[in-house]
Amino acid sequence: MRTAQDLADVMAPAFGDFAAVDLAEAVFDGDEPAKRLDGGDLCLRNAAMAPAAEGWPAGIERGDPVPPFLDHPVLRSFQHGETVILSREEYISVIGDPQLVEFLLPKGFHSVMVAPLHARGLTLGDVSVWRVGSSVPFTEDEADLMAQIASRGALAIDNARRYTREHRAAVALQRRLLPPATTDAPAGETAGGYLPAGGGAEIGGDWFDAIALPSLRLALVAGDVVGHGMPASATMGRLRAAIQTLADLELEPDELLTRIADLVQRLATEAPPADQDTVGATCLYAVYDPVTQCCTLASAGHPPPVLVRPDGTVEVVEVSPGPPLAIGGMPYETTTIDLEPGSVRALYTDGLIEREGDDIGQGLRHLMDTLAATCRPEHPLDETGAALLANLADQAPRDDAALLLARTRAVPAKDTAQWQIPADPAAVSEARAWTTRQLARWGLDDLLFTTELIVSELVTNAIRYGRPPAELRLIRHDVLVCEVTDSSPTQPRLRRAATTDEGGRGLFLVAQLAMRWGCRYSPDGKTIWAEQLIEYPH
Repeated sequence: MRTAQDLADVMAPAFGDFAAVDLAEAVFDGDEPAKRLDGGDLCLRNAAMAPAAEGWPAGIERGDPVPPFLDHPVLRSFQHGETVILSREEYISVIGDPQLVEFLLPKGFHSVMVAPLHARGLTLGDVSVWRVGSSVPFTEDEADLMAQIASRGALAIDNARRYTREHRAAVALQRRLLPPATTDAPAGETAGGYLPAGGGAEIGGDWFDAIALPSLRLALVAGDVVGHGMPASATMGRLRAAIQTLADLELEPDELLTRIADLVQRLATEAPPADQDTVGATCLYAVYDPVTQCCTLASAGHPPPVLVRPDGTVEVVEVSPGPPLAIGGMPYETTTIDLEPGSVRALYTDGLIEREGDDIGQGLRHLMDTLAATCRPEHPLDETGAALLANLADQAPRDDAALLLARTRAVPAKDTAQWQIPADPAAVSEARAWTTRQLARWGLDDLLFTTELIVSELVTNAIRYGRPPAELRLIRHDVLVCEVTDSSPTQPRLRRAATTDEGGRGLFLVAQLAMRWGCRYSPDGKTIWAEQLIEYPH
């Protein structure tokens, strides 16, 4: 603990030749120690020594347990908060083991002064100072002065302990709010990681996410909340939950960021007046479709992703950066890129490319060079990500960092089938017949009956309520996806028809037969989809 070392450095050589600070075990973890010490066992561990390298017996290290005082009048004085002065002989009698004293303490000491570390009703430990050689023994005046210094040092150590507790709680909250480090989906595999800032900085609000979407698509997210500490972690958790909810609604990336920007503005108005200007975030949201092998993304003031092609070439994806969340004023724009199977996308926060003494451009080039050297098909993504974050950790970064790597996959052409739907009610029976033939080719006879019903209802709705052109698409993986796309932006609604109604049960049947169903919109219309679980995937 750095604060304990600072206290030891003050005590030696100011008061004596050697000094040590011993703290209760709980203090090392940021927890509260006992409010009073009843009994002889203080349960202390060495936290700091001065001088750090000379004069101490070999093998003594920070964190080693400190031998307890026996039940002795000196112990009772110490427990009452008094600074005690002991000769060598008195100290040996208090410890009760001359060999242990020789093994643990400075050679040749003739007197020692020990002051308890009390702060806010807590007993944190003690600070000890030894004198060796021909130096004079300690005096009562020196004991009074040392007690005052120890009192202030104890307060500083307790402040550090409280910070450690809050920091650990924030780290734990941050990690619990983040998704699993690795995911494996039809659209690709992902590996993510989070690194807190070094040098005693508070935890931040950086995050990443990989969200499985209908039709085998995959959404990737990287974001950075302004500020540090528990408030930033809590805001990050709210934004991540909101993005997951909006992703389930299958909004386009630009519309999703617009909704999230509205949420951040609302959070800013809810914050105390002094903190309203500090509520904000950046975010990058991307959706990859393994059938079309297209990735659509939008940015809210976030660093652009890096793309590693299968041939090893590395490039920065050109994204039109909109304003950070909560700034407002400008719309968000989407960018669409084609990705070959095996491409690796790197989404990250600015903490990954901000390095001491370098500009962001140099940090970005370093990231690109590292990805070019390590993103090979045979190299696991999680090892690449761990190496990047470990390299950054060695440099004690000023800001926290999040990294998400995603290697794309494609759905083979043999696992998809499309059929153009004529604007004719008779097309419903043709769609059923086409579906029957396709499922027979795939060996999915056990899903034939339910799929025919689902296709009938979706195609009927497209012909009756939609606008041409319309298309039926089937996708086979671990689920069977049935999609019907048309040019109308109007979504049919699920309702419970009365017993006297002749219609209105179509989507209700779809909801009962499918594992899940839904609708998504695009600039060209809408897609109604339904998924069924394949019991024995190919």
